[in-house]
Amino acid sequence: MSEAKVFDRKPTVITLESGTYHWCSCGLSDNQPFCNGSHKGTDFKPVTFQVDEQRQVAMCLCKATGNAPFCDGTHKNL
Repeated sequence: MSEAKVFDRKPTVITLESGTYHWCSCGLSDNQPFCNGSHKGTDFKPVTFQVDEQRQVAMCLCKATGNAPFCDGTHKNL
């Protein structure tokens, strides 16, 4: 698998608490936008990121963002 699966063509806006998260980069997780290990056997790895304080974010679901794990609007061009 060389290209990530497009899970959705719009981001999900969620509130994250302070902590460490693992964003699904392959598009195969059924726990979007977070990794559930479905990438095993592929070349994909989750993107680990830290949130220092509670905040609302737009998480990429098209898997084509240039600002992983956050949406940068790339889905509009897919």
